[in-house]
Amino acid sequence: MSRTSTKPGSEMQIRIRGTRSLNASNDPLVVLDGIPFAGSIGDINPNDIKSIDILKDASSTAIYGSRGANGVILITTEKGQKGQKATVNYHGYYGVKSLFAEYPMMDGPDFVALRQAAGQFTNTVDEFDDVNTDWQDLFYSSAMVTSHDLSVSGGTEKASYNFGVGYYKDEAVIPGQNYERISFRGTLDQEIGDYVRVGFTSNNNYSVSNGNNMGLYGVLSMSPIADPFNEDGTTQRTVNMPLDEQWVYTEETVDALGDAWIDQDKAFGSYNTLFAEVGIPGIEGLKYRANLGLNFRTKNEGEYTGEGVFSSNPTTESTAMVANSLTTNWAIENLLTYDRTFNGKHNLNVVALYSAEETRYNKSHMSAKDIPSDKFQFYNLGHAQGEKTIDPDNQDYSVSGLMSWMGRVMYSYQSKYMLMATFRSDASSRLAEGQKWHSYPAVSAGWNISEESFMDNVSFVNRLKLRVGYGQTSNQAVDPYKTLGRLNLRPYNFGSEYATGMYVSELPNDELGWEFSETWNYGIDFSLLKHRLSGSFEYYVQNTKDLLLSVNMPGTSGVSSYMANVGETQNKGFELSLNGVIIDDRNGWTWEAGVNLYSNNNELVALSSGREVDESNWWFVGHPINVIYDYERTGLWQEDDPYLDILEPGGNAGMIKVKYDGEYNDDGTPVRRIGSDDRQIIEVDPNFQGGFNTRVAYKNFDFTAIGAFQNGGTLISTLYSANGYLNMLSGRRGNVDVDYWTPQNTGARYPKPGGLTSGDNPKYGNTLGYFDASYLKVRAMTLGYNFDREGWLERTGLNNLRVYFTVQNPFVLFSPYHDESGMDPETNSYADENVAVTDQMQERLLTIGTNTPSTRNFLFGINLTF
Repeated sequence: MSRTSTKPGSEMQIRIRGTRSLNASNDPLVVLDGIPFAGSIGDINPNDIKSIDILKDASSTAIYGSRGANGVILITTEKGQKGQKATVNYHGYYGVKSLFAEYPMMDGPDFVALRQAAGQFTNTVDEFDDVNTDWQDLFYSSAMVTSHDLSVSGGTEKASYNFGVGYYKDEAVIPGQNYERISFRGTLDQEIGDYVRVGFTSNNNYSVSNGNNMGLYGVLSMSPIADPFNEDGTTQRTVNMPLDEQWVYTEETVDALGDAWIDQDKAFGSYNTLFAEVGIPGIEGLKYRANLGLNFRTKNEGEYTGEGVFSSNPTTESTAMVANSLTTNWAIENLLTYDRTFNGKHNLNVVALYSAEETRYNKSHMSAKDIPSDKFQFYNLGHAQGEKTIDPDNQDYSVSGLMSWMGRVMYSYQSKYMLMATFRSDASSRLAEGQKWHSYPAVSAGWNISEESFMDNVSFVNRLKLRVGYGQTSNQAVDPYKTLGRLNLRPYNFGSEYATGMYVSELPNDELGWEFSETWNYGIDFSLLKHRLSGSFEYYVQNTKDLLLSVNMPGTSGVSSYMANVGETQNKGFELSLNGVIIDDRNGWTWEAGVNLYSNNNELVALSSGREVDESNWWFVGHPINVIYDYERTGLWQEDDPYLDILEPGGNAGMIKVKYDGEYNDDGTPVRRIGSDDRQIIEVDPNFQGGFNTRVAYKNFDFTAIGAFQNGGTLISTLYSANGYLNMLSGRRGNVDVDYWTPQNTGARYPKPGGLTSGDNPKYGNTLGYFDASYLKVRAMTLGYNFDREGWLERTGLNNLRVYFTVQNPFVLFSPYHDESGMDPETNSYADENVAVTDQMQERLLTIGTNTPSTRNFLFGINLTF
C-alpha cells in the first residue's frame, strides 16, 4: 500500500504482487462478505471490518474471473450471531494533529547568504535583510481527527442482524481543508423453514471534502525576508519579490475569504446486495444461491475563486466550475453449490456460477468567469457575465457489461491431500466482436505432510503443508469503446463561415482482446513448537501477455494512437511471514510478534512491434515498468577537474556532474560533451519491503506497535528537483534549505548558486530530487487498558470497556531522505501533481510534492459494549 496523497479522505494505492499492466488498471478487486464490491475500499467504514484476507495467486482468484486479475481483497464485516441477545457497541476516538515536520525551507539569514552567493537579485521594496518570516508558521492551523461508531447486533434462533452508523471527520493543518463522512451499514440474514435463507447487506456513505485545491507552493515559494505586514500591522495583500508578486497566504487571509473561495466535493454512495439461498430437498449438500447487487454513486464537485483571490492582480476575474457524475451498477450471480463429505474421509465441493453485470457512468462539467457576486459561488453559472465553457473533453458517458460462466471442483482426502480445478469464461462488452470471450483454467494441489503417520513422532512440527498452483487470469480494464476509435473536433474557417469539423484521432481496432496473466505459485505453511512459531513462504512467477497498450502512431499517419494487444511483463518474487508467541501468559505477561518480508522483481519483457525502447513513456525492455529516465548525478565539478571544458563547455566549478556513457580517446579524454545519450535508466522499485507488529500485555494492560520498512529503490522528491521550482539556488524566491557549493565548501551535495542553468533551474536540476527510498517507520503505537468485567463495570450494565491512547506516525529510522529533510519519507503525490512543472516526470510515478504536510496524531479512544 503506497500513499498517493496526504489530503484528508485520500486513498492508498494498493498493488498485489507488483504492477503488471501498462495502460490497464492494476487495482485489486474488493470482495465484501463474499460478494464483489462496486465501490472502493475507502467506501467501507474501517470500524465495520472484522478481518481482511488477500488472494494473490491465480488459482485462488480464478473464481472471480477478470475482476480478480490484479488480486482480491476479501473483507469480512462484523455480523450478529444467531441466538445472541441485542448488543450495543460504541467505538470512538478524538485526536489532535501536529506537524510531522515543516517543509525544510531556508530562514531569513540563510536566504540572505544564498542571494549574496548567487549574485543575481537584490531586495525589493518588501524585502529586508533583517526580516525572518516563517511563512509556514503563519499558514498552518490547528487540526483534529475524530471518529464515532455505534452499532447494534444480535439474532434469534433463525436470524442474525447488525446495523450501525458512523461519523468521521479529519482536518488538515492547511486552513479550509477537511473531510467528513457519515456512513450507515445494515445486514440481515434470515432462515425461512428448513431450506430457505434470505438477507441483504447495505453499505451507504455520504462524504464532504473541502479545500483540496489549496496547495503549498504559494507558501513555500515566498521569500523569507519579505515582510507580510503593513506599517499599521495589517497583513499585506501581496508581496513583491525580484521577478514575482505573490498573493499572501496565511491562516488569517484564507479564513477571511468567506464566500470568496470554496472548493467542495460531495459524494453519496449506496452499495446493496440482496441474496436468497435454497437448499434442494432430497439432495444433501446441494444449494442454489442468487446474489443481486444494486449500486449507486453520485458526486458533485464545485469550485469558486473570487475576483483577485490568490492572484497578484486584484481585478483578476472570478472563476467557477461545477461537475456532476453518476455511476450506477447492477450485478447478478447465480451459484449452484454441492458440498458433501463421504465416509468421513472424502470431501467434495462443486460450484457452478453464471453472472452478469452492467455499469453506466455519466459526467458533465461546466466552467464560467466573472461571477457577479461571491454569494453565487458555483451554484448558478448561468448568471456569469464572462465566458462560459462546456468542454467536450470534460464530458463523459459510457455503458459497459461483463458476463461470466465458471465451474470449480475442490476435493480433499482426510485433510491430507487437496486438489482444486477451476474453469472460467468471461465476456466483456469493451472488447471487439469475436474477441469478447476468453476462457482460462486454474489448478492447485496441497499436501498436509503433518497429517501423515510418519510425522507422528516429530513433536516439534504441529503443521506442515505444501502447496502448488497454476492459473490464468484476464484483464479487460480499458475504457469502453476503445475498439471503435475516436473522433475529435476541430474548428476552422470555411470561406467566410465558421465551421467545426471532425477528424480521426484514434484508430479503431476490431481485434482488441483480453490481456491475460499466467501464474505459478509455490508455497509452504508451517507451525512449530506447539504453535509458538508459525508462518508461510511463497514463491511466484507471473507472466502477463497481450498487454492492453495505447500504441503511438507516426506523425505522418495523421492519427496519434490506437489501442492494441502488445507486449509482455513479468513479476516474480517471494513472500515470507513469521508469527511467534515469545511469552505465553507467564506471571500475567504475554508477548507476541510478527514480521513479513517480500520482494517483487518486475520486468517489461516485450513492447509492440519488437521495439526495445519507448522513450516517451519511459518503458524499456528488460527493466521494470516504473523507472526514471534521466541523467545520473555523480557529484559536483571541482576547479581541478580536467574534463570540465570537454564534457560541459561553458560550465563552472560547483555545477552538477552527471555520468558520462560515451567513448574515450587514447589519452583518456572524453570524445564528446554530455548529451541526451547519457541519460540513465534508474529503477524506482525497492529491493524488498516488509512490515512488523508486536503486542505485549500484562494483566489488563497491553501495548502494540506496528510498522513498515523497505530497502533500496528511488524516492522522487520534487521539492528538491527542478520541476518543483523550490531549489533554483538563485535567490529569486523561497528555496529549500540545502548545503550548496562555495569555494569554501567544495564538499557540498548541492550546486553553486547562480551557476549554469537550464531554464530557471540549475542544469540537471532534477537529479537533485532522487534519493535512496529506504526507511523503517513505526506507523502506530497503542497503550490500552481493559477493565475487569466483575465489580463496578458489571453494576453499570456494561459488558466490556476499553480505553486506549494511540500515537500515529511517531518516528522514522534509517531513511536518507528523512536525514536530509526531516520529513516523512513516504510519497504524497503523483508526478503530475503538486509541482510547478507537470511534464518532466511520468504521471504514474509516486513522488513527494508540495502536498498537505504529514502529521503526527495523538488519539484517545474508548470501546464499550452493553
